[in-house]
Amino acid sequence: MSAPSAPKNTPKVTEREARQVAEAAREQDWHKPSFAKELFLGRFRLDLIHPHPLPPADDVRRGEAFLARLRDFCETRIDSALIEREARIPDEVINGLKELGALGMKIEPKYGGLGLTQVYYNKALSLVGSASPAIGALLSAHQSIGVPQPLKLFGSQEQKDAFLPRLASTAISAFLLTEPDVGSDPARLATSAVPEGSDYILDGVKLWTTNGVVADLLVVMARVPKSDGHKGGITAFVVEADSPGITVENRNAFMGLRGIENGVTRFHRVRVPAANRIGPEGAGLKIALTTLNTGRLSLPAMCVGAGKWCLKIAREWSAVREQWGRPVARHEAVGAKISFIAATTFALEAVVDLSSQMADENRNDIRIEAALAKLYGSEMGCLMADELVQIRGGRGFETAASLAARGERAVPAEQLLRDLRINRIFEGSTEIMHLLIAREAVDAHLKVAGDIIDPDKPLSAKAKAGVNAAGFYARWLPKLAAGPGQLPRTYGEFNPSGHPDLSAHLRYVERSARKLARSTFYAMSRWQGRMETKQGFLGRIVDIGAELFAMSAACVRAELLRSRDDHGREAYQLADAFCRQSRVRVEELFTRLWSNTDDLDRRVVDGVLSGTYTWLEDGIVDPSGDGPWIADATPGASVRDNVHRPVR
Repeated sequence: MSAPSAPKNTPKVTEREARQVAEAAREQDWHKPSFAKELFLGRFRLDLIHPHPLPPADDVRRGEAFLARLRDFCETRIDSALIEREARIPDEVINGLKELGALGMKIEPKYGGLGLTQVYYNKALSLVGSASPAIGALLSAHQSIGVPQPLKLFGSQEQKDAFLPRLASTAISAFLLTEPDVGSDPARLATSAVPEGSDYILDGVKLWTTNGVVADLLVVMARVPKSDGHKGGITAFVVEADSPGITVENRNAFMGLRGIENGVTRFHRVRVPAANRIGPEGAGLKIALTTLNTGRLSLPAMCVGAGKWCLKIAREWSAVREQWGRPVARHEAVGAKISFIAATTFALEAVVDLSSQMADENRNDIRIEAALAKLYGSEMGCLMADELVQIRGGRGFETAASLAARGERAVPAEQLLRDLRINRIFEGSTEIMHLLIAREAVDAHLKVAGDIIDPDKPLSAKAKAGVNAAGFYARWLPKLAAGPGQLPRTYGEFNPSGHPDLSAHLRYVERSARKLARSTFYAMSRWQGRMETKQGFLGRIVDIGAELFAMSAACVRAELLRSRDDHGREAYQLADAFCRQSRVRVEELFTRLWSNTDDLDRRVVDGVLSGTYTWLEDGIVDPSGDGPWIADATPGASVRDNVHRPVR
């Protein structure tokens, strides 16, 4: 039986049109310096991150006081096993979080919030996420991408006055962008917002609405048709979740995060006042992407918490579990995994804290740093959890409930692995993050030479671009030949007596940054307009940049701790271990830039899609059920029960 076609109302767009929509949504200019942007250009600007920025004393005092209250709440009020077993966060826990002020961590005190800095907001997510990743997801979706952050950045004073006090105390929010047939390609977004008098009429279906099942307020992305007096385009709206015509049609269930309140939400002739529009028409995607510049830091923050827990369990278990006459930690094969978890946790915390403090100071543009933190944290978090499962052996694969039933400590290692897996997809999949970061990484090149490779540009534009590019590269390329990383005593403050020598790692970062920039330039010269199709190459370029950023952050954090006499020697050891492990990965990635199977892989994919290898699928049965690959999302009245359940 053939599957039904895609929803009828989904706009049909070409690849070029889709790219144009995405390009129009990104921030075009750089008004502040960016460490990561400079890194991809081959310029190691250590001065942008060292000395490590520090929060004001009053922010620390308020942040630590809240963390103490939150820790007590996590230890006494949150039963992670109950949430996993019942696949739901108890209402009394959510109400307790409201009373604690956790809904308003990032909202200013004048609106009833706590006004925590990004640093302490992320520390809070790390803490509560270790108690229950589902609660971490609820709070993160509410504040990092939900209604508060877009209002903070783009809302009118009237909107802030109307909504922020509710959001700080009782109202849970959700962010609605994805649709059944629209994922990372917003050009095909089908939900409409048609002007009618002083209102807009919303119609459409949204998928994977985290918090949508329990939300009181929604930020909805919908397409306004262009008409007289209306610019049109994808636009952001604040919508009351109990408005007539809104139906939560399904509470979705997943392999992990079983307590998450994620659903399918249908809008049928939902009337939204024009006063609830955030920003002008057509600014919705720009608002979403700008919100994510710092919002993306929430996921790696929770991965830091996961890494810390992995380290604790690995340490305790490996010290008591014996094989062949000694603890398993003393066997090199297991010890290497423990070292990886410890060193990576240190580096990931360094990345998140550094990026967060830079966001608080607002003196650097951290759009690339935040994206790198999300990419690196989600990938490394999964690896650390997987290594913990391996260290625990059969007990790592066994559920905590089963372990407890037979009298052993209920360690939810397999649950952590399941819970963390979504982070490689949430808020931009790893593959999409590679492309987004790569676009920013080559921005300087496209600004000076983009018209040369653009097939739609006239010869006059190409000639002008050629002149500009010649001047830029005449100045830029010679600087990639040599640099401070080749001088043996550079960054000497990172080589204090009695500590591992981190200056050598920073010199490696400087040399590698120049090598990375040369590789990027060579690839652009070689492939030109086809560069965007070389996603394997671009992904490796970004992964190298992520490793170099993490190495830099780890070294800077170690020096900060040493200067404050705060476990400085141990921090230097962890930073040294991480940098040595990272350098192995970087060298492999550099090799794979030019020695890989990308071309062969494309030919195999052509064969798979054309049916050449269907014989390889013989000998199995497919346990999948019937139904279309993508559910129909044609607008109209709902025929299903509303499972929306606001928490009171």
